[in-house]
Amino acid sequence: MSYYKHHIFFCLNQRENGDACCAQQGAQAAFDHCKQQVKAAGLAGPGGVRVNKAGCLDRCAGGPVAVVYPEETWYTFVDASDIDEIVERHLKGGEKVERLMLAPSVGR
Repeated sequence: MSYYKHHIFFCLNQRENGDACCAQQGAQAAFDHCKQQVKAAGLAGPGGVRVNKAGCLDRCAGGPVAVVYPEETWYTFVDASDIDEIVERHLKGGEKVERLMLAPSVGR
């Protein structure tokens, strides 16, 4: 068994040159909200969920983005309710949230 059941990585990359990036689209607030929700649900820690910051995940065109491992499920999100749905359905319930999944063709 893995140390964590799930890792969710949030791109928090900030581009200084003005190009689109997840930091410009509320990624930090989403990360903070996810961390709070995971902790409140009792999912945080060994055997549960680890919420991580990441630099550029190279999927900028779909930003903001997060990815859940080990399922390799890429998500985009708009607001806290989207994060709540990812926490409740995927991280807690094991069901991917298809409406928020990032299309495989979306890149930088």
